[in-house]
Amino acid sequence: MLQLIFFSFILSAVHALIPHHWLSLALLARSEKWSKKQTFQISFVVSFAHTLSTIILGVLIGLIGMEAAKRMSEFTSWFAPLLLILFGIIYISFGQEHHHIENKKIKNHSFEKIMFSMALTMFFSPCLEVETLYFAAGTFGWQGILFVSLIYLIVTVCGITILALSGKKTIEKLNFHFLEHNEKKIAGMILILLGIMTYFLKF
Repeated sequence: MLQLIFFSFILSAVHALIPHHWLSLALLARSEKWSKKQTFQISFVVSFAHTLSTIILGVLIGLIGMEAAKRMSEFTSWFAPLLLILFGIIYISFGQEHHHIENKKIKNHSFEKIMFSMALTMFFSPCLEVETLYFAAGTFGWQGILFVSLIYLIVTVCGITILALSGKKTIEKLNFHFLEHNEKKIAGMILILLGIMTYFLKF
């Protein structure tokens, strides 16, 4: 359980730091001249919508893992760790295409419409890397699913909101290009490490 909590936090933090989650919000806030209150509102709503869909799908996947653990004693001992390692290898092997986010001013759209459209888009874009964790969390029952959900929710919403608010200053001070180009590889390595630790360490 401890290794699941630790890697849930690490993966959630990496996920929140990826620029394409918060950079568009920071750039829009700048081009639309939003106040800090407006930037906070849209960042919170959009990141919450993203985490909500991930958690809903994750709970369903966690239930599958929970049921499999009940039916097969071998599931928790070797199959779940093997699945984590396999998904980790897939993420590292295939990676992802990199897209730059352009700073374009949105004309003739109210703040509420922009917030709704972005929240809707993010709701239908759940984080697949985190979903893999839910399968392993299911082997720990509802407690494991709850821990992963809370950690992912708090870290992601707080991380994206803070980064969007800091905006240009954060972009200038920190170099996010490495994370932006290697998100899947980093997530893959985290999943592989979790799989190995889950297999060898039973705590």
